[in-house]
Amino acid sequence: MKVQAKVNGIELEFLAEPRQTLLEVLREELRLTGTKEGCSNGNCGACTIIMNGRPVNSCLILAVQADGQEIQTIEGLASGTALHPLQQAFLEEAALQCGFCTPGFLMASKALLGKIPEPTEDEVRHHLAGNLCRCTGYDKIVRAVMKAAERMRAARAEEEVSA
Repeated sequence: MKVQAKVNGIELEFLAEPRQTLLEVLREELRLTGTKEGCSNGNCGACTIIMNGRPVNSCLILAVQADGQEIQTIEGLASGTALHPLQQAFLEEAALQCGFCTPGFLMASKALLGKIPEPTEDEVRHHLAGNLCRCTGYDKIVRAVMKAAERMRAARAEEEVSA
């Protein structure tokens, strides 16, 4: 089937078998391999992407369901060579080790901060509960999200003052 979707800001058209997951198409057809396959049943969050502003497990979405949708993957998070504030905070807070779960955490965190720009620690923990990490523990990840949220709010405030 022919699918048209906006992926990382670019209008794309691709073919997908009715049984293929969006994760399979992203990785195998579109070569966007930053999105990881962990459990293939929606329990680990490694395949989290943002679809129409909401975090979703791409292993649970059929590729044909992406027709007409707006999708953001980890490859669309940075702006050129400039890291997104979440990526920068993850580095600074050592919120990653093996890195396998990191793309999913970053995308889930971006969706959270798009919805709640000033989250509490409890809100961060709640919204990231569907993402599993076997290496770092979650405290560093939560600190990184809180730090990024603060920086993003400061940047927005600075933009408002200069406008």
